[in-house]
Amino acid sequence: MDVERKVDLIQRPPTEEIVTRDELISLLSTNISPKHYIGLEISGKLHLGSLMLTGFKLNDFIAAGVRTNVFLADWHTYINNKLNNDWDLISKVSKYYEKAFKFVCPGVNIIQGTKLYEETDEYWKNFVLFSKQITLSRTLRSLTIMGRTEKDTLDFSQLLYPSMQSVDIKAMDLDIVHAGTDQRKIHMLVREVFPKLGWKVPVSVHHHLLPGLSEPNALNSGSLGDTSDESRIFSKMSKSNPSSSILIHDNEDEISLKIKKAYCPAKISQNNPILEIIDYVIFHEFSEFTIERPQKFGGNVTYYSFEEIKTAFEQGNIHPMDLKAATGKYLNKIISPVRDYLSPDMQKIFQ
Repeated sequence: MDVERKVDLIQRPPTEEIVTRDELISLLSTNISPKHYIGLEISGKLHLGSLMLTGFKLNDFIAAGVRTNVFLADWHTYINNKLNNDWDLISKVSKYYEKAFKFVCPGVNIIQGTKLYEETDEYWKNFVLFSKQITLSRTLRSLTIMGRTEKDTLDFSQLLYPSMQSVDIKAMDLDIVHAGTDQRKIHMLVREVFPKLGWKVPVSVHHHLLPGLSEPNALNSGSLGDTSDESRIFSKMSKSNPSSSILIHDNEDEISLKIKKAYCPAKISQNNPILEIIDYVIFHEFSEFTIERPQKFGGNVTYYSFEEIKTAFEQGNIHPMDLKAATGKYLNKIISPVRDYLSPDMQKIFQ
């Protein structure tokens, strides 16, 4: 596969940004199998964003010949007070994550945080070297990577999080670091500090964050027009708000009910989670989208691109409930194979 085709795969949606594209081209021109990672906290049931959208991007990297890794950040999970700081539960959920990503992304490699730290002799030396390069205020500004702000009540371990996440990248000797756009701050910190230490600076790839199903201004994100990093982070689909998320284990009726209640005002496409799901998830897996409706309301209609749907919706030619009904059916088709495969594990862990 030529470099141009590899770049096309890596930059296609849901990718939003590559820092930088020229660096990526140079890397792929000199390294036929660069090393990639995405790091994930092990924080509960997987959902449409954390598994499916992320998995779509991972499969693009795999297709491009990149050595693709999912880093299961168990210590980060503990530091960020996930899963009640229960190490036994963190271990069980970690195995569930590994099984899920290997199913959705055949060929992906899994790296455990604990194992990385045990096997990297100079990890804590490098941690101190990195930490000496950043101020406390810079550390506090980076806390949005863990879904927190300076206003939160923090324990001391949480201040270690940005340096740990950065030094993870050094420890794994990565060529490409990949995350949702909520992790951009840490990657920019890496680009600033690594050259000072003479460490390799990886290319950064950031993918789209799928929003939750609730009305945007009903969340912590502020106004509908707020497009700040913090706004996107706090409005993203999250397992901590299951009613606003499509969990991988939701059955067909649960998916239908959640979609039915989702924010989707008539003729409004901006900040519309249903349209985002159609764009980033359904059209990733299907080449057409059919809305079923009685003949007296115009009969069935099929669209062959997201732009067609968006335009028709904005013009009032698609009723929100018809759009939601079709979205629920397509989502069930996408999720059901994963749900069936993982459900026995999920039932043992999350009782």
